[in-house]
Amino acid sequence: MVRIAFHILIVLILTLLTQIGGIAWVISRFFKRHLLAFVAAYMTLSLASIWIAPHFGRVALSCTKEGPLEVQRWMYCALNRNYVSPEMYDVLTSTAEEMERRHPGTVTVVLDANFPFLDGFPLLPHLSHDDGEKADLAFYYADETGYLKGATRSPIGYFAFEQGPTECSKTWPTLRWDFDALQPLWHGYGIDEDRNRSVLEVLVEDDRVGKVFVEPHLVDRLGVAHPKIRFQGCRAARHDDHIHFQL
Repeated sequence: MVRIAFHILIVLILTLLTQIGGIAWVISRFFKRHLLAFVAAYMTLSLASIWIAPHFGRVALSCTKEGPLEVQRWMYCALNRNYVSPEMYDVLTSTAEEMERRHPGTVTVVLDANFPFLDGFPLLPHLSHDDGEKADLAFYYADETGYLKGATRSPIGYFAFEQGPTECSKTWPTLRWDFDALQPLWHGYGIDEDRNRSVLEVLVEDDRVGKVFVEPHLVDRLGVAHPKIRFQGCRAARHDDHIHFQL
């Protein structure tokens, strides 16, 4: 009974983390070398998803292509978190191309997007990345030498917060985690205000974009107030470490 419960737990965790990992784990149980079989099954299912997902209304953002639009780390691709709807794919591509036109040499970096299958399937810890029509963009960063192409302050692009005033009080339950102990560990880059202002302008000018989430203190700092730019609320994750937008 304990062994069965253990495998059910593993399947649940892998499914929540990767969507298809639980299936790979079940397949691996039919082979003697479980770990090797799991890796092989997972890789096969992940590669197959690239071709199958379009039949379910999702396409994969390239994990290897270099250009004005790039996925931040291989981890997002390995966990199958790099899928979007065809329309979102076009919006991301055109946004990155416009940013490169306005600021030559600019790379727009995508963080979490969506899983390859099933509307309504949660992409934890996000509350809304469940239909292929949401994506997170990393901030553009700079140091004393200028713009840092493709750089992020933290290894995964999240949780390196730009500190500023907030009206949110401590509450529970909440996904508004401050991670104060981690902040000194990140790179000391500053945000590139020109590029971050530009990308917000590009997004709100696109009729296909419905909402953009950024913390109010950054909206004030960048001077980009617009009806589409909203505050996500005090129970959702902070949005002064990345830009969330949706169709």
